[in-house]
Amino acid sequence: MPLPTIPSGNVASALGGAYEVANSCRFNFADSPKLSKSVSSGSGSTKFTFSCWFKTTTVNSSYGRLLWNGDSGGSYETHITLYADGRLAVYWNNGSDGARSWLTNRYLRDPSAWYNLVVIYDSTDGTAGDRLQIWINGVRETSFSESTNPSSNEVINVFKADVLAIGREVTSADRFSFDGYLAEVCVIDGTDYPATSFGEFDEDSPRIWKPIDVSGLTFGTNGFYLDFEDSANLGNDANGGTDLDESNIAAGDQVQDSPTNNFCVMNPLDNYFNDADFSQGNTVIYTNGGAVYTFNTATFFLSAGRWYWEVKVAAGTNGTGTAYICGISDEPTAATSQELGNEGTQWGYYGAGHIRHNNGNDGSYTTYTAGDTVGVYLDLEDNKLYFSKNGTLENSGTGVSITAVTNSAISNGGYFPASGYFDGDASSNAAYFYHNFGNGDFNGTAVSSSVADDNGYGLFEYSPNITGDGSAKKFYSLCTKNLALYG
Repeated sequence: MPLPTIPSGNVASALGGAYEVANSCRFNFADSPKLSKSVSSGSGSTKFTFSCWFKTTTVNSSYGRLLWNGDSGGSYETHITLYADGRLAVYWNNGSDGARSWLTNRYLRDPSAWYNLVVIYDSTDGTAGDRLQIWINGVRETSFSESTNPSSNEVINVFKADVLAIGREVTSADRFSFDGYLAEVCVIDGTDYPATSFGEFDEDSPRIWKPIDVSGLTFGTNGFYLDFEDSANLGNDANGGTDLDESNIAAGDQVQDSPTNNFCVMNPLDNYFNDADFSQGNTVIYTNGGAVYTFNTATFFLSAGRWYWEVKVAAGTNGTGTAYICGISDEPTAATSQELGNEGTQWGYYGAGHIRHNNGNDGSYTTYTAGDTVGVYLDLEDNKLYFSKNGTLENSGTGVSITAVTNSAISNGGYFPASGYFDGDASSNAAYFYHNFGNGDFNGTAVSSSVADDNGYGLFEYSPNITGDGSAKKFYSLCTKNLALYG
């Protein structure tokens, strides 16, 4: 298999457990999103803990602030930042004490994985090297390209009376948005909690770090806990303190993708010609031309079961017509110009009104165009592929026969969801593909119907259940809770 997806060492989402994280908040870089509040009183702290679960998109153009505190002029600041290349940084400048900075040598840039970050600060510790600790998925980071130990009893200005923000820097420059998903954000004033206060290793899979209930922790005067359970108030402090103000974050940014149920997204690592732009937590791709035929695949590789997802299409700046293709491929984008459906192991519903397969037509369907929603039903039990347009099943419910995964023709052992545009000429065509793998929205706008699958996961515009080829069939959202059923 050419690209790794949802590696087990990074995410607990396929495992059941006593504690489940229901939602996360999506931060879309182009929107300049942030959650912020004023710190009315405070001069910093000698003890501080920050914990969050994050899923990055790897498309940050520079830096993504996970946490930031400072003044608008930037004369002092504290921040915890994910660099564009995936390294993590902790920095503060107290003025008279000078700057303190840590930068990991480790790169966290898997767009299919949830990571837990814990930053622990205790300047009262007698060991200088233990006063600032960074933990990833329950393991302490020990390799840094930058590291400056704080002095004994040195105050970190994370709670200095000014603005404290999650997801973006709040200065006159107003910059450095985080791009991705955040869950279980804990900002703790006055206590140095260990990493085991936020997660634990699974008994049966000891490489997997899982979230635990944090509601019993003490968050301190200026601390807070964001659980993102209220879509109408995503800045709600679940600990009961002052809520954070939302900026460029809407109800549609509450999603079910979480560290205990990881959802499929489109894969920015499969972008051979750099032909597509990714946004909305990698659920939206924009094929912006480049004079090539190409497509993009998702982070889930499916080898068994029945799966459903939705793709809403929209025209780009120059795009018109029906040259959209939504379907499946057994491999990522080839190293040559190729539209989806060019190979014998690819099938796509072409907007012009047919199934594209093996560089030809494989059945006539209804045409679709900008504004329409294509439903994709992948049946790996009966080796059939079904499509719908705006909730109406195509071809009278008769599916297209696809090659069984056990067949040697499917050399990679499964299929990726895939989308692409037939014409790569940027001067005349471009297209948006809004993917809903069960996360419940198209391009940040929540679906109106909110239909879950029969396991209770996902939110779709249309039902994932069909009557096809003479029998009733149930299909499921692309999340790791459902994947575990076929493990």
